[in-house]
Amino acid sequence: QGNMAFTGKYEFEGDENYDDFVTKIGLPSDKIEMGRNSKIVTEVVQNGNDFTWTQHFPGGSSTTNTFTVGKEADMVTMGGKKFKATVKMEDGILVADFPNYRHTSEISGGKLVEISTASGVAYKRISKKIA
Repeated sequence: QGNMAFTGKYEFEGDENYDDFVTKIGLPSDKIEMGRNSKIVTEVVQNGNDFTWTQHFPGGSSTTNTFTVGKEADMVTMGGKKFKATVKMEDGILVADFPNYRHTSEISGGKLVEISTASGVAYKRISKKIA
């Protein structure tokens, strides 16, 4: 896989179980509509264990989380809530426990595959590499 496996720019390609998941985590309906099938572009800069992870939303807003694998960091959820989390690396997969869900990210077949799990519902988002 190599050390810089995550670095790149990825555009939303498809997802599964979006509505079930965002309802489970209590996302407000305006945020649910904003996120549905939106062409989110995820930009990842990886430098060893240090990551800068930015999601660019249509309309110009973006969210950035900066973290180091194995160290506690201040993060922001997709609903805009701030929290502390320690991101772990397990077999090339990034794992983070958000306040009410677990999030994993991996590069598979050149695509960014993210899975968020809450109360037994797994939301899967696939993004294709564009840069």
